[in-house]
Amino acid sequence: MPRCVRAFILALLFLSFSAHADLDVRDADAAMFPAGTEYDPAIPTPAAFLGFELGRHPVRHHQLVDYVRTVAAASSRLSVETIGYSHERRPIEFLVATSVANHARLDDIRRAHVALTQPGSGQTVSDDMPVVTWLNYGVHGAESSGMDAALPFIYYLAAARGPEIDEVLENSVVLVTAVFNPDGHAQRISWFDAYGGERMIADPGHAEHEYSWQHARTNHYGFDLNRQWLLLTQPEPRAWVEQWHAWRPNLTVDYHEMGSAQTYYFHPGVRTRTNPLVPERAEALMAATVRGSEELLDAEARLYYHGEGFDNFYIGKGSTFPLVNGGVGVLFEAGAALGREVETDNGLRTYRENIRKHFRTSIGSIETAVELRREYLEYQQAFYDSALAEAERADARAWVVSADGDTARLHFFADLLNRHRIETFRLARDLDIGERTFAAADSLVVPVRQPQYRLIRSLFETLTEFEDATFYDVSTWILPPAFGLAHAPLAGRTFKSDLVGEAWAPPRPTAAPPAEANYAYAFEWSAYFAPRALQRIVEAGLLARVALKPFTATTSQGQRTFGRGSIVVPFDRQSTDRPDIHALMDRIAAEDGVAVMALVSGRSAIGTEGVDLGGPSFQAVSEPSVLLVTGDGINLYDAGEVWHLLDHRMDMPLTLRHRDRLAATDWSRYSHIVFPGGNYEDYAPEFLDRLRQWVREGGTLVALRHAVPWARAQVLEWVNPAAGEPATGNPAPSAEPAAGDDAVGDDTPQRIDYADRQATEAIDLLGGAIFSADLDTTHPLGFGYARRELFLHKNVREPLAPSENPYATVIAYTDAPLHSGYASKENVEALAGTPALLAERLGAGSVILFADNPNFRGYWYGTNKLFLNSLFFSTAFQPPAEQGDE
Repeated sequence: MPRCVRAFILALLFLSFSAHADLDVRDADAAMFPAGTEYDPAIPTPAAFLGFELGRHPVRHHQLVDYVRTVAAASSRLSVETIGYSHERRPIEFLVATSVANHARLDDIRRAHVALTQPGSGQTVSDDMPVVTWLNYGVHGAESSGMDAALPFIYYLAAARGPEIDEVLENSVVLVTAVFNPDGHAQRISWFDAYGGERMIADPGHAEHEYSWQHARTNHYGFDLNRQWLLLTQPEPRAWVEQWHAWRPNLTVDYHEMGSAQTYYFHPGVRTRTNPLVPERAEALMAATVRGSEELLDAEARLYYHGEGFDNFYIGKGSTFPLVNGGVGVLFEAGAALGREVETDNGLRTYRENIRKHFRTSIGSIETAVELRREYLEYQQAFYDSALAEAERADARAWVVSADGDTARLHFFADLLNRHRIETFRLARDLDIGERTFAAADSLVVPVRQPQYRLIRSLFETLTEFEDATFYDVSTWILPPAFGLAHAPLAGRTFKSDLVGEAWAPPRPTAAPPAEANYAYAFEWSAYFAPRALQRIVEAGLLARVALKPFTATTSQGQRTFGRGSIVVPFDRQSTDRPDIHALMDRIAAEDGVAVMALVSGRSAIGTEGVDLGGPSFQAVSEPSVLLVTGDGINLYDAGEVWHLLDHRMDMPLTLRHRDRLAATDWSRYSHIVFPGGNYEDYAPEFLDRLRQWVREGGTLVALRHAVPWARAQVLEWVNPAAGEPATGNPAPSAEPAAGDDAVGDDTPQRIDYADRQATEAIDLLGGAIFSADLDTTHPLGFGYARRELFLHKNVREPLAPSENPYATVIAYTDAPLHSGYASKENVEALAGTPALLAERLGAGSVILFADNPNFRGYWYGTNKLFLNSLFFSTAFQPPAEQGDE
């Protein structure tokens, strides 16, 4: 639609709206569809199909799926397919809308469009090349108007008649994913229906508005799917990102809700917080794209804003991911109605209003994309052409990575890169860089001269200086440290073209079947899925022993040395037949990718100076019985990441129990209790005495992030008023201020202008940084790691005071710990050299304190094993000998 025609129509809308300015706000949103447009009567409206008007009741997922399929079947403009399923087995529907003529050549359109992103393809922007737009609905289940807005939009695409819609469909391909997060949406709607009655209650105190937003926002395992565009650890984003890359849309529009007191937000975001890899041209196109939405809201005298609060720094969000992939992303946020309507400081907010705004700006977005069609297509082609030119000038010509022989982590790493259209190659020969050798057999090379050059930079290059220290999300997300990979840039003389071997994506690991043993089986602990293998063994009732020291044994293939943490399954005292044990070892090799060796003797292969299998350097391993604390006050993300790791990846059972129900727990059922991060301020439950007793009786308490100070004070170093000393018997840490604190001096607060409040307070925050640390690989909690060098995701700034126990610090931050991301100088100095992981014995049990989250967002494969070690080996270490013991 020409802009002058649109302006005329919007002016009429404004006059109509102004003439009725005294109407109830509900009446102002009564007209869902644009006036003056005819619709195909063969296509059912959402209201006719559902039996109620949009906004009167929430739309359940199955109703949306049925509607989408019904409309697609009735319209030659639409096609629909199921592209994946959620954890709870709900389908994710992907809809393509374009003209009938375009549908007939859809594959050709897609191939030509994607060719624009492939330099050297010879593809040019032709006059009849459609622009591709993509609309995200419902990635956060709690923000349900985002999903419901998909229904009128799909109806409009199928049923609207007239030159405006004809022009859109002829000159664009519109892609709609509905709904992004079926499981989270189902959680929200269940609450909606349970507490919503016939009357709409706007009182903010009504139960309809007081649901747990975390459970509805996230997917089944508590993952925020709008942080998963890059990471792809969940089935929902894997499904939609595959389609996104298959099409490479020019414009991606992402619909959300925010706090009820807010009005209506859309990009551009805060200018100083835009990722430096985003070209200025993309921001200019973004500003031009939203002009249609601005005009629409201006015509109706609706409040809106942009340039405040939200940013485009973290590239793993739906509206920022396109900006480093040759497209433009626009975020829309409506002030949430929470239920169907709610009173706010800005007046009544209704569910229908939000649906209508999202729907109308959806129309505006696809129309503007058509107006900017050639600009979008030419920008996309230039983005990728210029990427190769920039790569030619880059200091780093390639990156080399190695997983120290762990084929699983290397597979997950390469698979993630390949899903984002980044090619990986074999290292053609062994390579020495400094003191490190990258073996060709288990290393990858990622050349930077690829169309995805900017994305490669984002995933590999460290960044510690920022124009703006305020972050809406994390400040760094480079992948090699998260996957625990040794890595190095190849630049200057280090890079030789003959280092790059054939294209290679390591397959999901499998190991050769083991030989039949006559004495025992053994495997190293270094493999990522070794804990899953051990779980199979102990769950089958087999006796397993962990090696506390390296040992050399005679195997069916000759002499072999095994490292600390290796697992031995002897035949002695087993109640299971040997053929059944061998069958289990076969399964472990095939499904877990763990190399199992057949041992022929219990005697050390190097004689008496070695370690025999029956000696005290081995300790029996028991099956963990884990209780994970959840519920109010617990960070659902932290808890969900533990649940996902154990239940989904490691096939380990665990019990989820709400924190407010722990008093009635049968403590004898559990060997481990995990307290995730959350709110522990003033948390003094009645069961504390029983928890302390449970630990002393042999239980293990594992605390993460914010739970650490509470667990330390209330359990590990709790002072018994009767005894007058800490529970550990060790003196409590001194109360002296940590490095960086003001121990002495003038306490008069500094005067700061109020306008500088946000920037000043941001200095004290830790913006999701990556810290380097030193790991004691001889400690049982460090088993399975080949290198002492370790990287941790850090977003808690309070230092963990050292223990009086000299062996308790399993991990300590280095003296210069900031590896990538933002942390203030004061925070870096305060955290340098402090513990990141403490492990203490308490009676017969243990208390294990993680200052950080080793399972962050499901993609920190490199530190998952630390957490798993805290379950399997939590009593495999001993406290220091009492003073005077010999």
